Amino acid sequence: MTMISRRTFMLAATAAGALAVAGVAIAQVPKLEQKDTYKVGFAQTESNNPWRIAQTNSMKAEAEKLGYQLVYTDAAGSAAKQVADVNSMIAQGVDVIFLAPREEKPLIPAVMAAKKAGIPVILLDRSVDPSLAKAGEDYLTFIGSNFVEEGRRIAEWLVKNANGKSKIIELEGTTGSSPANDRKKGFDEAIQAAGGFEIVASQTGDFARDKGRQVAEALLQAHPDADIIYAHNDEMAMGAIAALEAAGKVPGKDVLVLSIDGGKEAVQAVVDGKIAAVVECNPRFGPKAFETMLRYAKGETIEPMIINDDKFYDASNAAAELADAY
Repeated sequence: MTMISRRTFMLAATAAGALAVAGVAIAQVPKLEQKDTYKVGFAQTESNNPWRIAQTNSMKAEAEKLGYQLVYTDAAGSAAKQVADVNSMIAQGVDVIFLAPREEKPLIPAVMAAKKAGIPVILLDRSVDPSLAKAGEDYLTFIGSNFVEEGRRIAEWLVKNANGKSKIIELEGTTGSSPANDRKKGFDEAIQAAGGFEIVASQTGDFARDKGRQVAEALLQAHPDADIIYAHNDEMAMGAIAALEAAGKVPGKDVLVLSIDGGKEAVQAVVDGKIAAVVECNPRFGPKAFETMLRYAKGETIEPMIINDDKFYDASNAAAELADAY
């Protein structure tokens, strides 16, 4: 690949931006040539929990199975580093970039830089702001779960199984991320439509166990009558369980704990009665991600959103399903 200077690249990017402002159409998603092997980038957002590790392992295993070179980066929870990681992949001349964007808006420049460099981007598990970048135009597609539906499913379970409990503490995921935005939207709207429930506090725990524990401790002190905790992921749910036990409360009896992700530890907590219900967010992206990439290389039309199948765990099936949880 012929290398270009940073100045030349920036001038080209500026020119492309000027054309966009002037109303001149810029090329759609770059094409992908059919080849025997590919150099593929995977820009991971972080590796601080079992879900992310399972996703990364799935991507690495599928690349190895296909015999492709995988350029892997870990942004360690930093949107700025993730943008730099994508720019590094562009400089290395990868054929495709799989991107798990940490936040919706900060990763827009990375998506656009890849497009201008002629590299198609496939978003995994989190999306970017749809008002700033569009599937089929700026990036190829989004592969992941329906986060709004995840929130709605856990809310619908609660409405049917609350048994008089009604005051909710909501532990939100990373502020500005699509799963946090959508899991809140789906849950809150369904709860409000059902009536009879009150979200007494809603605060970010940043999808992290210790942060979730700290926030849960503070909110339980401020709202001692809260009898439901809805966490946007398993890590925060496990942190909330620790906070409840430290406060002398019994998870599953005094306070219902609800979660999303469905890792083995959380499903075991359902078996143990500490988590009431959890919606799976399937992390095994490798097969679907690379299958989609190869379909695109063959010239197939790719749908703008590809939704993974997610299970649901509660006391009725958790023990039977535990072995298959990630």
